[in-house]
Amino acid sequence: MSDLPKFVTIQEEGPREGFQIESGPISTADKVRLIEALAETGLKKIDCVSWVNPARVPGMADAEEVARAIRRKPGVAYTGLWLNAAGFRRALKQPLDLIGSLIVPCSETFNLKNVGKTIEEAFEDQAATLHLYRDNKVDVRWATVFTAFGCNYEGEIALSTVVDRCTRLLDIAKDQGVKIQGLYLADTVGWANPNAIQQRVGALRERWPDMRIGLHLHDTRGTGLPNALAALQMGVDQFDSSCAGLGGCPFAAHKGAAGNICTEDFVFMCHEMGIETGIDLDRMIECALMAEEIVGHPLPGKVMKGGSLMRMRNKSTH
Repeated sequence: MSDLPKFVTIQEEGPREGFQIESGPISTADKVRLIEALAETGLKKIDCVSWVNPARVPGMADAEEVARAIRRKPGVAYTGLWLNAAGFRRALKQPLDLIGSLIVPCSETFNLKNVGKTIEEAFEDQAATLHLYRDNKVDVRWATVFTAFGCNYEGEIALSTVVDRCTRLLDIAKDQGVKIQGLYLADTVGWANPNAIQQRVGALRERWPDMRIGLHLHDTRGTGLPNALAALQMGVDQFDSSCAGLGGCPFAAHKGAAGNICTEDFVFMCHEMGIETGIDLDRMIECALMAEEIVGHPLPGKVMKGGSLMRMRNKSTH
């Protein structure tokens, strides 16, 4: 346990990744209401919308309206996701924080179904997108590899494939004089297990010892928190998570396309282990209950139902 980080940075994905998969329409006002409540919890980055084709992801059709309606809290970054140059140009016109990332898949089949591009086309796109970032003075911090643990179309993803994708992304950045701060691995469809986490994190650390590592973990098969724990034990201190466990991937090819690890559950685990997050757990629980009310059906978060132990401990001392 000696490698546990003292502080973990959590990036909230619920409003984007959560609402994009809901079958029923979520009003713009409700989306904004949750985003503004999340900003009061201590979170420093909230992913709010996706700049994607609304015909394919109808839940993000009001991305512009959401971006314009948010009452921003100082010190919080409000971001969005884009997958191509067209999405980036849409984002440029809106009052959100633009933080660039180079993104490629491990699984070609998944990428063809997701954005209609081969692996080589994906790399060509990232080189062109990096030019756009530089022309528009957008900071590029991370190189992200998704389907990094497995794919429902292609099966197991070899470790060598993950290392190759990271290497090529870093080479693209280096060729354009951009220094990447960290490597993000995304378990897009929930194939990871603690051994695979340690294997991949270990391989990246061995190859790039000074590179920060972040994880985007899905809880599709109930291994989300065990995977996060395995990463914490290796000193990983950057995670994506989703309020109340909102969300999932619309192109995952299975019905149980669960969302990211649940924010309040992960915060609870970190705090119980003595790891700081800067997040007010009680306020996160309030946001989780709000999210459940907004979507109108039960969400998978556990701590939102069981409550925090701190409150129980305070009762027992009186």
